Amino acid sequence: MVFTGAFGEPILTKRYGVPDSHTLAVASEYGAYDVLRQVVGKREPKSIIDEVKASNLRGRGGAGFPMGMKWGFVNPQPGQEVYLVVNADEGEPGTFKDRTLMENDPHRIVEGCILAAYALGAKRGYIYVRCELALAIERLEHAIAEAYQAGYLGRNVAGTDYAFDLHVHLGAGAYICGEETALLNSLEGFRGEPRLKPPFPAVAGLFGMPTVVNNLESMAHIPDILERGGAAWSALSRLEQDGGVRLYGVSGHVRRPGIYEGPVGLTLNEVIYELGGGLLHPDRELKAVIPGGSSTPVLRPGDIVDAPDEKHPLHRWHGKSHLDVCMGVDTAKALGTMLGTCCAIVMDSSVSMVDAARNLMRFYKHESCGQCTPCREGTGWLVDVLDRLCDGEASEKEVDLLVEIAGNMMGNTICALADGTAMPLLGMIQKFSEDFYAAAHKRPRTQLHDSWAQTLAS
Repeated sequence: MVFTGAFGEPILTKRYGVPDSHTLAVASEYGAYDVLRQVVGKREPKSIIDEVKASNLRGRGGAGFPMGMKWGFVNPQPGQEVYLVVNADEGEPGTFKDRTLMENDPHRIVEGCILAAYALGAKRGYIYVRCELALAIERLEHAIAEAYQAGYLGRNVAGTDYAFDLHVHLGAGAYICGEETALLNSLEGFRGEPRLKPPFPAVAGLFGMPTVVNNLESMAHIPDILERGGAAWSALSRLEQDGGVRLYGVSGHVRRPGIYEGPVGLTLNEVIYELGGGLLHPDRELKAVIPGGSSTPVLRPGDIVDAPDEKHPLHRWHGKSHLDVCMGVDTAKALGTMLGTCCAIVMDSSVSMVDAARNLMRFYKHESCGQCTPCREGTGWLVDVLDRLCDGEASEKEVDLLVEIAGNMMGNTICALADGTAMPLLGMIQKFSEDFYAAAHKRPRTQLHDSWAQTLAS
């Protein structure tokens, strides 16, 4: 694992690499809980929410929703208790950033949780961690125990009248529990299945009470936002309305896979060649990049931005490669993909996209909770067709069938798992149709059928 401040002084990762940084004694030497002592009991909770809004922090779990706005939705009624829930399930293939925070700097997480809870008026919080992350769990639980002993958690946080209790809850490793309402069901002891929305968690979440569910990295930014000020922290980014710094992951065919810190808005070429050290095999060409975890549609280095209209969100990158666009929540969407968890998977020219698609679809088939018929049946059907393609037993019509199945899955289920299955597959077929037709007919085919293009565009 590699960590760096190549694009500026490390902020989020400044305690990474420090011996015993996971302990309270060492973390305190580097500023842990300094912000908490300056804020809790001394600032109005609303001022903290205002700072988070000014920071333009977009959720780091994949959806990219403005975090301050999400906090602003909480409006408890008399007699209601507010809960804070932190999503550290991190089951997205290709994503491994949050565990580094728990392993290297768990006290930053604890401090962020206390500050967020104080702002929201929550008295109790839960960090939901997938059970496979043994070292992360061990260090997080130890940090919470140290925080209780030091008086940062419990009845009198930092010597004030504010009380807050924080607990670690282990998930059983189900990918579906990364979806916030499935996580809440699991936390309550029920089967991990997504809930119908509305009501949203901010209105009726954990135990039917107002609840904020945030990604773990999102929580880790709160101390720095309050220390620097929301506007100043936002200005660290290269993009507007998408502020600050973040963790970047890179894996696959690169020389230095790992986790790096940088300003929001690095390009994928910077992530691959400057942070990741370039391609693992220099004699091969870069074929594709999945930008932010396996459910985000693939990008090709040869695709050029076509945005001649000055009002187009990508106008400043007109004529440049998709991999030279500053990646943010909104710019990624304009490219036809998503930023997701910002953990890129790099594939060189040795990769068959049909094999890659089958590998991903097997994962989604296994992880579907089965609650919705289009997802339960569709994921299995996709795997069956891709198995036939990979075994040389499928026809060209079955490539069309993949698009039809995926198109019928999208938008027809309770949660986004079906969409997160269909979108990467449709993207692979759209951008690498020659691989799929070669598998079906042993001859290249570079153009999509008109019906395909219509399905993908919709």
